[in-house]
Amino acid sequence: MCARLASRIAGDVADALLLVEHDEVITVGRRPGAAANLVAPGDVPVVEVERGGDVTYHGPGQLVGYPVVALAPGERDVGRYLRALEDALGAALAELGVKGAGRRAGLTGVWVGGAERPRKIASIGIAVRRWVTWHGFALNVTTDLARFHTIQPCGLTASVMTSVAAEGGDARLDAARAAVHVALAAALGRRPVDPARPAAGPGA
Repeated sequence: MCARLASRIAGDVADALLLVEHDEVITVGRRPGAAANLVAPGDVPVVEVERGGDVTYHGPGQLVGYPVVALAPGERDVGRYLRALEDALGAALAELGVKGAGRRAGLTGVWVGGAERPRKIASIGIAVRRWVTWHGFALNVTTDLARFHTIQPCGLTASVMTSVAAEGGDARLDAARAAVHVALAAALGRRPVDPARPAAGPGA
């Protein structure tokens, strides 16, 4: 990741969206006091990372995305970029049959269920270096939601977490990869290409 980031900052490579499925790990972001939300991690590794945000869990069945994207001068608004990620994930979830996914006022991430019973289906934590983005998002597809009880995810109770499978959507990881790839390219104004290849920059 750091090598890809450095290459993008140098202009040696194009924008890319890296989509992976991690082994079990708990990551702690830069938010002050984030480590206090570790409840009982047990034998799951805990790693401090450079992204914003709090504590979250990664593991099998979760699609983790790392957009390594150079923001053009007219795109250099971190809040706008975060909203683009949320909108893209909401669009991808609609494609997977999870309706009504989107933002929740005052909280970062993607939610379903409306105001009556809000459930968080995707977490977002980013970093930006010299206007190149890295870190990104974690979309729960078939994630074992019980694993969130080892932490207070993003400072919330673990019971708030949900997944594509729990919401009755298309829970195939390949389908999620394809939907996220297309939706994020559209939200960021990039041209979708084969996910194994780097995405084109603005105006390409």
